[in-house]
Amino acid sequence: MTNFVAFATEQWLLVSLLLALVILYFWNEKRRSGNSVSTHEATRLLNNDQAVLVDLRDSGDFKAGHISEAINIPYAKLKDRLAELAKHQSKTVILTDKMGQHTGAAGRELVKLGYQVARLEGGMAEWQAQKLPVVK
Repeated sequence: MTNFVAFATEQWLLVSLLLALVILYFWNEKRRSGNSVSTHEATRLLNNDQAVLVDLRDSGDFKAGHISEAINIPYAKLKDRLAELAKHQSKTVILTDKMGQHTGAAGRELVKLGYQVARLEGGMAEWQAQKLPVVK
């Protein structure tokens, strides 16, 4: 650890540049794949009929427990089933999966097609950790 601190103080310009590049990378990825929404914000949007929730998990995980009124479109089949989302073009599409691992890539695809996209922070793991209701 002392070697890292010594390196960081001696090469502060390189460390600063690396940190800036990492921040820019994550900011760019977030911008390209839709904003993150908290469970509270997602609930508000869904209850006000301003959004539709798309669960990207496979059908087995979806049947084991999902958010009420979620549409199950597994990530692997998203491109084949885009027609199902056409009627929701005017709403925000909130994407969720197990822990958020596929929502970024799916979000980028939907943004390219003109959808307004948001990603549920922490995915279903966060939803269930907050003891929010699921339908089985």
